[in-house]
Amino acid sequence: MVTGDHQTLALVLFSVFVAVTLAITTWVSRDRHGSAEEFYAGGRLFSPMENGFAIAGDYMSAASFLGISGLIALYGYDGMLYSVGFLVAWLVVLLLVAELVRNCGRFTLADVVAARMAERPVRIAAGTSSVAVSVLYLVAQMVGAGSLVALLLGGTGEAARTWTVIGVGALMVIYVSLGGMRATTWIQIVKAVLLMAGTVALTVLVLVRFHGDVNSLLSTAAERSGHGSAFLGPGLRYGGDWTARLDFISLGLALVLGTAGLPHILSRFYTVPTARAARRSVVWSIGLIGGFYLMTIVLGFGAAALIGSAEVRASSASGNTAVPLLALDLGGGAGSTGGTVLFAVVAAVAFATILAVVAGITLASSASVAHDLYASLRRPGRRQYGEVAVARVAAAVIGAVAIGLGLLASDLNVAFLVGLAFAVAASANLPVLLYSLFWRRFTTRGAVWSVYGGLVPAVLLVLFSPVVSGSPEALFPGVDFQLFPLQNPGVVSIPLGFLAGWLGAVTSPEPPDEARHAETEVRALTGAGAV
Repeated sequence: MVTGDHQTLALVLFSVFVAVTLAITTWVSRDRHGSAEEFYAGGRLFSPMENGFAIAGDYMSAASFLGISGLIALYGYDGMLYSVGFLVAWLVVLLLVAELVRNCGRFTLADVVAARMAERPVRIAAGTSSVAVSVLYLVAQMVGAGSLVALLLGGTGEAARTWTVIGVGALMVIYVSLGGMRATTWIQIVKAVLLMAGTVALTVLVLVRFHGDVNSLLSTAAERSGHGSAFLGPGLRYGGDWTARLDFISLGLALVLGTAGLPHILSRFYTVPTARAARRSVVWSIGLIGGFYLMTIVLGFGAAALIGSAEVRASSASGNTAVPLLALDLGGGAGSTGGTVLFAVVAAVAFATILAVVAGITLASSASVAHDLYASLRRPGRRQYGEVAVARVAAAVIGAVAIGLGLLASDLNVAFLVGLAFAVAASANLPVLLYSLFWRRFTTRGAVWSVYGGLVPAVLLVLFSPVVSGSPEALFPGVDFQLFPLQNPGVVSIPLGFLAGWLGAVTSPEPPDEARHAETEVRALTGAGAV
C-alpha cells in the first residue's frame, strides 16, 4: 500500500491524466458543429489507423487490464478463458459485421435493422437492448475505478470507492456532452497508446525478474497460488460439477459472440469514410488487442508468482487490484519511490482505460436514446428538442444509473461483469443483426421478437442467478431467490434470441419486403448509397 509522501506523489501523477483528457475534450469541442453526424460519428473523418487505435482503446477495458489479470492471478489457467474469448470474438466482427454495418447504418445498431423493417417498433426494441447492454458494461467500469482508486488512496474503505465512482460518472458526462465522438475518439487513441506502453513495460519487467524463463514464472506462480500444479490446468474455477462446466461453455459463447453486438463497438464503424476503412480498422485493432491479451497472461501469472494469490485476494476479493500491486512490487516495493512511481503510472493508465471506455459506452447509449427511442416515441404537436440536446441529457441520466449500480456491485470482478454484458449483447443484438443482414425472409415481427426474446430471458436469468442472491459472493448475500444455477446466461439466452427471431419471422402476418431487402443487400455488399 502507498502511504505518506509517496501517496501524495502517486495522487499527483494520477491526476495529470485526468487534466490532460479534460484539456483534449475542451480543445476538440472548440471547433465542433452541432450536427448529429459530428456528435455521433465525429464527421466520419478518422483514418483506419486512428479508428483501429480507438477501437482497441474502446475494447481494452478495465475488464481486460484489471479483471483478466486478476482472474489469472487467482485461478490460473481458467482465468485465461477471458483473454482467448475476447480475442477470438474479433474474427466474428471482421468476417460478418464490420463492413456490412458501415454500409447499412448511420449512427446506431437500429439503423441497420430498420433499413428494411417498420422503423418505430424496431428502433424501440433495438434502442432498449442497446441501453441495457451499455449500462451493464458501464457498471463493470465503475467497479474497476472504485477498486483502483481505493487502493491508490491507501484502502481507505467505502468512502473512497463511493466518491471515485461518482467522479468517474461525472467525468464521462462531461466528455460526452462537450466533445461528442471526436473528443471520445482522441481520448481512446491516447489511452490505447498509454495502455500498450504500460503493459509492455510491465511484461518486460516480469520476464526480466525471472531472467526470461517462462517455466520458472509458471512454476513459481503455481507454488505461491496455494493450489500447486492444479493452478496450471483447467478446472480450478470451472471444473467439478456439471453446473461449473456448463458455466464455462456459457461464458465462452458469450465472449465470442458478444463483441459483434456491443453498441459502442458497432458505433465506431460509422466514424470512418468507407466500408474498406472500417475493415482495415478492425485489422489494426486485432493486432493491438492480440498483443495486449498475450501480455495480460504474463501479468496474471506474474502477480501470482511475485505477490501471491492470497495477498491479491486480501487486497481485493475479486482480484481487481492484481496489476497495481504487481507494479508496486516491480518498482521496488511499498515505500520505495520507484514502486510508487510505477504504481501511480499503472493506476493512471488503468484509470485512463476506464474513462475512455466509459465515454465510448455513454456516447453509444445516449445515441440510442436520442436517435432511436426519442425519435420514435416523440408525439406530434409537442415541442421538439434536437437529437444532440436529448443525447446530452441521456448521457447524464445513464451516468446516474451506472453510478448507482456500480456502487451496488462493488465487490464483483470486472471481467465477470463484462461477461454478463457480453451475454446480453449476444442474446439481444447479435441475432437481429445477423438475421437482418443475411436472411431474405426476415420481418419486422421477427426483429422485435428476436430482440426481446434474447434480452428478457438474459436479464431475468441474471436476476435469478447466483450473481444476485443465494451465494456469499452475490450482490445480496443475505437473501436467496436463486432459481437459475449458472452465473452466465449465454448458453440459454443466446439460442432463445435466435429462436424467437425465427419464430417471429415464420409466423408473421405480413410478407417480407423483398424490394427493401434487395436494396439493403446491394448497399451492404457494395456500399452504394452508404452515408
